[in-house]
Amino acid sequence: MNFQVQDWGKLGYQDAWDRQLEIHQMVRDGGPDTLVFVEHPAVYTLGASFHSENLIHPEAWYAEQGIEIIRTDRGGDITYHGPNQLVIYPIFDLNRHGRGLHPWVRNLEQVILNVASQFGLEPRLFPPHTGVWVGDRKLAAIGIKIKKWISLHGIALNCSNDLSPFGWIIPCGIADYGVTSLSQETGRLVTPDEAKPKVIAAFQDVFSPRSI
Repeated sequence: MNFQVQDWGKLGYQDAWDRQLEIHQMVRDGGPDTLVFVEHPAVYTLGASFHSENLIHPEAWYAEQGIEIIRTDRGGDITYHGPNQLVIYPIFDLNRHGRGLHPWVRNLEQVILNVASQFGLEPRLFPPHTGVWVGDRKLAAIGIKIKKWISLHGIALNCSNDLSPFGWIIPCGIADYGVTSLSQETGRLVTPDEAKPKVIAAFQDVFSPRSI
């Protein structure tokens, strides 16, 4: 395996962001590519392309629901993270994988296409929207930042998380389509722990040395 894996368990979004920056520096200093797994407490994150109308209630209303709102430097609009959603941060040096923003996003999408297929689903891409979809329902969101050609942020894969908070925003600024999860699509409980080894295997396949 040409990357290391860290599992941070359950960790607040801001603390995880700070840790990402530490690993980013480590990778920049020549350390190994690092694949991070984490689950966040309920939080809405606002990307660089955030439009205020996609937060459809006053911020105080979300606080009453126990959901934090954090502005970030990743690409994209607004999305939700919460317990039982698998958040995946691949902090990789793109000099080792071919420089390029769009190829990087396509590779991350391919990872999730592979994972979803392993669960017996028929996932698809839905241009011009990023992420991975099952039918007209979004299974995984992707929001990234490339800094010094090293990646930050990454993928949110819905596993067995409550999907109702997505209904309180316009997720990723896409109003006409829904959100789904591995559990909803398979008709059984799929936990983040069940998904993790499949994600690791998919990263190995997509980012193996022969594919560089």
